[in-house]
Amino acid sequence: MNSDWIATARTLSEALPYLQRYTGAVVVVKFGGNAMGDEAAMAEFARDIVLMRQVGMNPVVVHGGGPMINEMLGKLGIQSEFVRGKRVTDKATVEVVEMVLTGLVNKRIVQAIMDEGGRAVGLSGKDDDLMVCEADDPELGFVGRPVEMNVQVLRDLFNAGIIPVVAPVATGMADNETFNVNGDTAAGAIAGALQADRLLLLTDVSGVKNKDGEIVTQMTPEDVHAMIADGTIAGGMIPKTETALAAIEEGVRAVVILDGRVPNACLLELFTDHGAGSLIRRTTPRVTPREK
Repeated sequence: MNSDWIATARTLSEALPYLQRYTGAVVVVKFGGNAMGDEAAMAEFARDIVLMRQVGMNPVVVHGGGPMINEMLGKLGIQSEFVRGKRVTDKATVEVVEMVLTGLVNKRIVQAIMDEGGRAVGLSGKDDDLMVCEADDPELGFVGRPVEMNVQVLRDLFNAGIIPVVAPVATGMADNETFNVNGDTAAGAIAGALQADRLLLLTDVSGVKNKDGEIVTQMTPEDVHAMIADGTIAGGMIPKTETALAAIEEGVRAVVILDGRVPNACLLELFTDHGAGSLIRRTTPRVTPREK
């Protein structure tokens, strides 16, 4: 008998406790980075999401799309201003952001999920007032910070067997107001409002590293605060870990920062002993391998 078949059967058998563990669980997945621009990687990601739904989980996909936005702004000749290294999102820019994220990017992901046999619906934070924002920093224009979440529409989709795919564009408190929301921030806010079992932040790095450059597989909020304070966590990893801490504070059971470039990263994290990144939760479990 082919050894690959035997290995596949063994893998499925070993995954049984995790399949049982996550039946009915809400898992929010932030999708972004290089995988979004690669058709094969997009298809693989979509297949993993469909599998998660097929075995009884309730996945929500929240996506970014910065490179696509930059490309479209360039094509339209819209110049960007920056304040403290952050893009100012004026009215013209936020219109492009909404067009690219809710149109081009969102529907590509929906189509990829459908192509793999799943059912998916694309929406943004504007739909059913899912995400209501106010300006995060007046100097940055229409960059939003979620202040009100209405996630019943996501629960309705779960009950219908449909995978929600959410673009991080939100409504404001005023009429006809649109905000661009950081994808990680949007995913964290949605996960918190849903009291999700897991928030998976897919990145282009392998996880949070210690001073020796080794991946830290398990962390508490206290560990994160200490590593930020001493400079171990720096740069772009700071907002990701801050998103994780905010989500945990809102009731998310655990957050994992993991490498989206690794094949089947979500499945490795959820359905194997090893895991695939840095898990952040309130207390460090006393079991080995890592408690799920």
